[in-house]
Amino acid sequence: MKLTRSALGAVAVCALALGTAACGGGSGPSHPGVPGSGSSAVLTMEGSPTGPIPRNFNPFSPTSASNILGSTALVYEPLIQYDLVKPGTTYPWLATGYSWSNGGKTITFTIRSGVRWSNGSPFSASDVAYTFNLLKKYPAINTNGLQITSASAPNATTAVISFSSPAYSELYYIAGSTWIVPQSVWSKIGNPSTYSDPNPIGTGPYVLSTYSPNGLTYTVNKHYWQTPPKVAKVEFPVYDSNTSANQALDNGNLDWAGNFVSNIKANFLDKSPHNHVWDAPLDVEALIPNLEKFPFNSLAVRQAVSEGINRKVIGTDGEDNQQPGATQPGALTGLTLPLQSSYLTSQTRQYTPVYSPSSCRATLQKAGWKMGSDGYFRSPSGQKLAFTILNPSAYTDFITDDQIMASELKSCGMDVTVQGDSVAAWTAALADGNFQAISHWGTIGPTPYYDYNNYLNDTLTAPIGKTATGDYERFYSPQAQSYLNSFAGTNNPAVQKADIVGLEKIVATQLPIIPLFYGVAWDEYTTTHFTGWPTPSNPYMTGQPEQPMNEVTLLHLKPVS
Repeated sequence: MKLTRSALGAVAVCALALGTAACGGGSGPSHPGVPGSGSSAVLTMEGSPTGPIPRNFNPFSPTSASNILGSTALVYEPLIQYDLVKPGTTYPWLATGYSWSNGGKTITFTIRSGVRWSNGSPFSASDVAYTFNLLKKYPAINTNGLQITSASAPNATTAVISFSSPAYSELYYIAGSTWIVPQSVWSKIGNPSTYSDPNPIGTGPYVLSTYSPNGLTYTVNKHYWQTPPKVAKVEFPVYDSNTSANQALDNGNLDWAGNFVSNIKANFLDKSPHNHVWDAPLDVEALIPNLEKFPFNSLAVRQAVSEGINRKVIGTDGEDNQQPGATQPGALTGLTLPLQSSYLTSQTRQYTPVYSPSSCRATLQKAGWKMGSDGYFRSPSGQKLAFTILNPSAYTDFITDDQIMASELKSCGMDVTVQGDSVAAWTAALADGNFQAISHWGTIGPTPYYDYNNYLNDTLTAPIGKTATGDYERFYSPQAQSYLNSFAGTNNPAVQKADIVGLEKIVATQLPIIPLFYGVAWDEYTTTHFTGWPTPSNPYMTGQPEQPMNEVTLLHLKPVS
């Protein structure tokens, strides 16, 4: 980690000890008054296309403007930052250390002193305890499904959080994926799941400067606890599609983006020697079938769909060779390969996708489906095998992937429709179950547990019409729950690997999700105005302009002289 030595040297050293025991405390210097180095440098970035944005900066709402654009981390911060391209690398942030007790049911954080909220009021362990008690009281904002029983702050620098079961493996959720909010503000707002947080107060390096439905601007937080960022202003313009965002990138109007760019060499890299791309693989992206709706309540249909999809073509044509199709041995397990190949065994390596329209049709016929005169299968009760794949029109690669699948599956006797929608409507449909099939990315984390937990943990799902925060396909499996609970309840690597192997088999044989391709941390950037970007040779963080990682990157950047 190569940050400003005066501010973060101690943090980087402490990171080496953080994985095993609590580190010493200490605080970052106070910087009242002038933000940054006096630079007027403006960085323009874009994380995800969307439509007009609401004045909503609630860090717990998936449809808030800051979460859609990826700007939450500029204001709100976690306890620990994780470098997911270097597994095992963590950076102490609002917490300087932690220790487990009570058989993994209790974690005690040492909270950094000297930190202030952006309104100048002091931050303390009480804010941390308050945040976790808020998650406990309001399940709708507890998007990671943490089973919190209590949270307290014995003193200003100690926060103690307890859980109903061992939570060793949930450290990333607890410390890396939970935004800490100020008790002085949030204790007065009522239900936090409906709060719009129009003027967010955080501990992060920036404060909201301007808002419009078409974009946001952030300026440096004069109370920030680390050396202030050298980027004086960050702009988040709104783009309604990959096409418009990529046009801005092509025209030099964006410094940093994270989108699918068709023919990226000709359309971006060859335009300037200052243009660069680093796409680190991080997750598996899948077709999410709604298991509570026809036709995906049939395992035979899910198997047939898997056999009728040419993942290689999706990777080469739909994803323009930038996100490879899940075709490797073991790819049906849902592991991100080759990143997580150490979790494959001789038993699970056999679960390899095979594109075969004839097998697709044979699978349906074996289950009692019969081909109709119109070329589409009928169920044993006479229903036509028809479904719609829903995705945002703005995600042009997803729409292309869907069209490829629809064409391929038609030759297998399935009537498949592709429906484009807004990002907000798509996000809402995913949560409330108002869909038949959706393409979606997984959840990144230090081990496969995080992706499996997001896809399979039925404590995160909800009945159709109610808001789910995970397990969007509505999959219920006591065996999967047992593996997830076992993994979370032990620090024994052998037991944890056995649990992962069990989950691999469930995904490969029951197909609650249908793996399609491997998602990368899309990262397009230019060194025209700023230097210090993460690279394969200096992977201090993933390069994608997404939260919470983008905060760390912004703290590294320096304007070109």
